[in-house]
Amino acid sequence: MSKVSTLCLLLLASLPLAAAPAPSAQEVRYTFLFSGNKAGEAVSRVEANGERLYTFEFNDRGRGPKTSTRIRLDKQGLLPVFEETTGNDYWKSPVDEHFEWKEGRAVWKNGSEKEDRELRSPAFYLSLNGPPQETELLAKALLAAPGNRLPVLPTGEAQIAKVSSLQVKNSAGGSATVDLYTISGLGFTPGYVWLDSKHDLFASLQGWAALFPEGWNDAVPELTKVQDAAIAARYKDLAAKLTHHPAGGLAIRHARLFDPETKTVRPDVTVVVSGNRIQAVGPDAEVQVPAGAEVVDAAGKMLLPGLWDMHTHLGEDQGIMHLAAGVTTVRDMANDTDKLLDLRKRWDDGDAIGPRVLMAGFMDGPGPYAGPSKVLVDTEEKALAAVDNYAKLGYVQIKLYSSLDPKLVPAIEKRTHQLGLRLSGHIPNGMSAEQAVRAGFDEIQHVNFLMLNFLPPDIDTRTPARFTEVAKHAAELDFNSERVRNFIALLKERGTVSDPTLVAFEGMFTGRPDQLDPSLAPVADRFPAQVRRAVFGGGLNPPAELVQRYRDSYRAMQNMVRALHDAGVTIVAGTDAMAGFCYHRELELYVDSGIPAPDVLAIATLGAARVMKRDGERGSVAAGKLADMILVDGDPTKNISDIRRVVLTVKDGAVYDPAKLYETIGVKPVE
Repeated sequence: MSKVSTLCLLLLASLPLAAAPAPSAQEVRYTFLFSGNKAGEAVSRVEANGERLYTFEFNDRGRGPKTSTRIRLDKQGLLPVFEETTGNDYWKSPVDEHFEWKEGRAVWKNGSEKEDRELRSPAFYLSLNGPPQETELLAKALLAAPGNRLPVLPTGEAQIAKVSSLQVKNSAGGSATVDLYTISGLGFTPGYVWLDSKHDLFASLQGWAALFPEGWNDAVPELTKVQDAAIAARYKDLAAKLTHHPAGGLAIRHARLFDPETKTVRPDVTVVVSGNRIQAVGPDAEVQVPAGAEVVDAAGKMLLPGLWDMHTHLGEDQGIMHLAAGVTTVRDMANDTDKLLDLRKRWDDGDAIGPRVLMAGFMDGPGPYAGPSKVLVDTEEKALAAVDNYAKLGYVQIKLYSSLDPKLVPAIEKRTHQLGLRLSGHIPNGMSAEQAVRAGFDEIQHVNFLMLNFLPPDIDTRTPARFTEVAKHAAELDFNSERVRNFIALLKERGTVSDPTLVAFEGMFTGRPDQLDPSLAPVADRFPAQVRRAVFGGGLNPPAELVQRYRDSYRAMQNMVRALHDAGVTIVAGTDAMAGFCYHRELELYVDSGIPAPDVLAIATLGAARVMKRDGERGSVAAGKLADMILVDGDPTKNISDIRRVVLTVKDGAVYDPAKLYETIGVKPVE
């Protein structure tokens, strides 16, 4: 997982997540939950002189920040005039951030910024590595500002708006009336925060994370329900505005059609869609356009099947990002079951905007490095019950994780395949990739686990060592050695699929703190200002003497993907990173690895559909198949980066304008 693949988590720790106590409070303690499990805490203190002292810490499988922050406010008690944060970031790199606003000048320095700017009018400095409690200060400043708007530093403007109110109780009999607010202008979509009647933080719920005062656990489900309903209402309104259903059908004419079966391009093609099915595909001169059909003149643009991102962890806002990028089918590799089922239903029903979803059921073993899941199993009985439940709910795959006891794998494999599901995952600690293949894994997530197959077996792969040891030693791998050749031959023989997620490691291995993450550098200037700010890399941030070694090891990972392809091992394109934008980068990285662009496009479309046994209805543009396709202004068979230039997306017969989709999340159009 790269810094970018954890962007939401990092924003969680620096943007709309939490709040400071009222001045009368001496100390407030907050509980931090991650996927329903306690993972950390935050503490806020107001000293006698009015200074705010904050600490924040959480553990995510051995990763996670630990920071201490001191903040002084202006005479009005609204805007920070001094802020200092020290500690470590999510990847355990040192944090040393300073901000001061004095005598009309704002000066700040952090891992990627160093600025000294004249500042005569009020503005709120948003720290890069500061505490989640900072959001309460921002909320109070916005509520006191004219029009509830306020400039923010380094750039941009934030706005706050009230959504709803709710009365909640805790197990001790206490009660509180709390208000839900949105803070917009900082990310792709508005952030949500719960404040009490004094505008102090009550709770912040974001994705898999929840932050709330100690003792109020019982209020979280009700708060979540109300907040989710508000978010769903917003996306239902957007879906009504942005989804177009051609009443008389759709005809795309004069297209250059990419055929993933032959990996060739057919010029001057007309495709006719009726409802959600493709009715006809053929030469312009031979296909008749039905009366009343809406006609799109492709004018030589390239028409491709919809793209498949085979490694996602979905959230509400990702639906728009996927479709804008031309991704019409995704595979979710771990999520909250109830939230995922609800999200998929609303996307399928048209009550929100998003791709088709295939679901993989996630499970891990308990322990200090357990993955973000409520499904933690330590007995065969529990493991088989989990498999059965996932199958009953319509999941098509089981994903195992690093803390799972390897002794449970044989029983899980047997039940999974008996039920017709696929088996994949990380390699459980104590197993090798070769052992997992022989134990019946249909697929292996992440290329680092393939590299670990050739490193010492005593590496604890539950921990971040699964990244750092690969970064230190993958460059030493001899691809001509008998051991490597035999392993790749085994993958081919067993039909084991690789889900390499190269993009998830690019910034982690090669990024630098003062540079844009390379996986998003090509598009960062299109992002909202505060999102672009969070795209600066760093990742594992190796010492100077290891920088080149980490880069060489990343190249070795790319070489592994190329070697797999050359040997005929099936590859699927997934990201485990920011939706849409990182998918395009994943395809670019395959080409950079040496795989021809037409082969990469086949991997991204028909290849994925075949792996998931959906090629009878998706994966290519053919009569009778579902109408999932994209129109690209360019030729990605010659320049893979043209895949970024999607100008039309059709999913299940519904038509979307990517430029308008991007506009709703503050992303500038492709130039």
